[in-house]
Amino acid sequence: MSYEKREQLYEGKAKKVYATDDPQVVIVSYKDDATAFNGLKKGTITGKGAINNRMTNNLMRRLEEKGVPTHYVEELSDRETAVKKVSIVPLEVIVRNISAGSFAKRYGVEEGIVFDEPTIEFSYKNDDLGDPLLNTYHALALKLATKEEIALIEKYTFMVNDLLKGFMKEIGIDLVDFKLEFGKTADGTIVLADEISPDTCRLWDEKTHEKLDKDRFRRDMGGAEEAYEEVMRRLMGE
Repeated sequence: MSYEKREQLYEGKAKKVYATDDPQVVIVSYKDDATAFNGLKKGTITGKGAINNRMTNNLMRRLEEKGVPTHYVEELSDRETAVKKVSIVPLEVIVRNISAGSFAKRYGVEEGIVFDEPTIEFSYKNDDLGDPLLNTYHALALKLATKEEIALIEKYTFMVNDLLKGFMKEIGIDLVDFKLEFGKTADGTIVLADEISPDTCRLWDEKTHEKLDKDRFRRDMGGAEEAYEEVMRRLMGE
């Protein structure tokens, strides 16, 4: 289908969202802008927008095939995709398979400890407050989601983790941790939204443990463009 791009509805740190001639569908346009530490650090990763767009769509299509409902509708170009219009549930869901990043810092453990079981943590999606961590009881108290919605989000999240770990293993990458967001469609159906990319996942080469994700930008390691391209190449054979 072709969707007519209309007015811009929203601009975030990594994407712009436009209305279309279909009230249930919006167009997401991916930018090369990169931010870290709640927007305190800003920069550009050249080509990132196209990579994140195409990689997200590839993974969303594969997740859909395995029974995870997503907001994906159609890839329109290298940087633009039509998705179902959703209201985002203000819970960021972080899954961790290996200790890294803020988990290692918060609990005083080294990076690289492989957990027996994956962990899930929620943060309140609120930039002004710095996305604070919260638990299910807090989420219910703040009416961010219902008990049933949270249970469904957890179920889908563990499914996504199992599937993504498998997809990455096939291409020699360890899925360290990642962030998901979910949205509700007009009829209240919970679907996976946002993106799955080196912006939102920690990805380490399984042999060298080289970081193939946004940590290269966060930590001034250099080579972010090359890392994103490497993930894309392995995932999509490009």
